[in-house]
Amino acid sequence: MPNSFTDSRRDLRERAFQALFSLEFSGQMPAGAHFAYEYDKDEGEDLDTPLFLLNLTQGVMAHQDEIDQLIAANLKPGWTLSRLTLVDKTLLRLGLYEIKYYDETPDRVALNEIIEIAKKYSDETSSKFINGLLSQFINE
Repeated sequence: MPNSFTDSRRDLRERAFQALFSLEFSGQMPAGAHFAYEYDKDEGEDLDTPLFLLNLTQGVMAHQDEIDQLIAANLKPGWTLSRLTLVDKTLLRLGLYEIKYYDETPDRVALNEIIEIAKKYSDETSSKFINGLLSQFINE
């Protein structure tokens, strides 16, 4: 039986990914995440739910330089952050933010959720790559 709390959290993680991805092009955070509040309001969802989305998107933005340094330091020799696809880079940022900085989510849950989103927006190779890189931060 689906857990609506988990399902809504995954939906909001996915929306955070979409907002962060769109930020790479527009640079405007409020416009990128505003739709989530409207969606929840229209559906009669708990109005605290968009706070999770905003925490994720604003948290990634606030820590992006640190997150990018951590990702770059854990790439294979010869690889750079600029070599990653925008989808993979955005997913890594979101997943690593939730693992390293967002204490409300257990690390393994954050990892599993970002892998599921990666499977939807990327391919199997990317989801394995994301799993391998982010797993390094859980095992430390």
